[in-house]
Amino acid sequence: MIPIVMKNDKVIAVDLFCGAGGLTHGLQKAGINVKLGVDIDEACAFPYTANNDAHFLRRSVEEINASELNSYYGERGIRLLAGCAPCQTFSTYNRKATDRDKRWWLLSHFSRLVGESCPELVTMENVPRLKEQQVFTDFMDDLKNHGYDVWYDVVNCANYGVPQLRRRLVLLASKFGPIRLFSAEEFGSGIRTVKDAIGDLPPIAAGMIDPDDPIHQASSLSDTNLKRIQASQPGGSWREWPKHLVVDCHKRDAGRTYSSVYGRMNWNMPSPTITTQFLGFGNGRFGHPEQDRAISLREGAILQSFPREYKFIAPGDCLSRKTIGRLIGNAVPVKLGEVIGASLNAHVNHY
Repeated sequence: MIPIVMKNDKVIAVDLFCGAGGLTHGLQKAGINVKLGVDIDEACAFPYTANNDAHFLRRSVEEINASELNSYYGERGIRLLAGCAPCQTFSTYNRKATDRDKRWWLLSHFSRLVGESCPELVTMENVPRLKEQQVFTDFMDDLKNHGYDVWYDVVNCANYGVPQLRRRLVLLASKFGPIRLFSAEEFGSGIRTVKDAIGDLPPIAAGMIDPDDPIHQASSLSDTNLKRIQASQPGGSWREWPKHLVVDCHKRDAGRTYSSVYGRMNWNMPSPTITTQFLGFGNGRFGHPEQDRAISLREGAILQSFPREYKFIAPGDCLSRKTIGRLIGNAVPVKLGEVIGASLNAHVNHY
């Protein structure tokens, strides 16, 4: 990896739409001083503050103004406004979303806060489809009109050491001059496979919980789905099952193209994209490569490049598997956050 030497001026950041803290954690690992995370979801509060040296503000971005952000930035340092507006609206998985969805316009509020607070640096991460939308074009135009140099591209997180095939739109903007994200070769992490990431976790059965880690738990399987996963090969599909196990909808012409569900991961490749539904064997290629179950919450978090010790629930709290799965699936991969932070540090040092 390229060594990063910071100037005396410290980069101070606010993370909008911070979620469970994936982007913040990566930025902090790269040396960025994240002061505040903002999210409307109360479930984000514990994991964000328990794992990151930053405050959490439960607030809609629509309600925040520049004076609140500036109170966290302080008067000294280089200010970074970061964020990943909710991406479900623009995801290829969401065929019904339109601009009538309130979330569609949250990027406009991000743009408003950039204009009001005038940070020296801006970064945004989202799904690739966003770049096809007018709201992204407007965001770009606003940044340029405010005097920012802007870079953006769609990157595959697997090339940066995230053990997952995850394509994301990354944007960097600076008032100092031209800016860009490190290339995968410059960052130097290399490809990590499913086996590299989770191959040494303790085995558990479907519906069971590791007594030493309550996050390492897997969903139960029906008798039929247990037979289906037992008939599945890593990297294969339901097309290889005995006919009596094939789901009725897949027997029809319209369903025959959906081969990426009810599948096992391959040990020797990065995982498929981790979604909020990764706990369900039938929701994608989320079957464990060897064990007869879907991957666990902890395995999903690790494939999102969260550290193994990352806390998602307070001791003694009741675990909502669906809630934690949503937080993990929606997160910015920590390693991608680290790449962004390292790129910003190198940029600041250059100028």
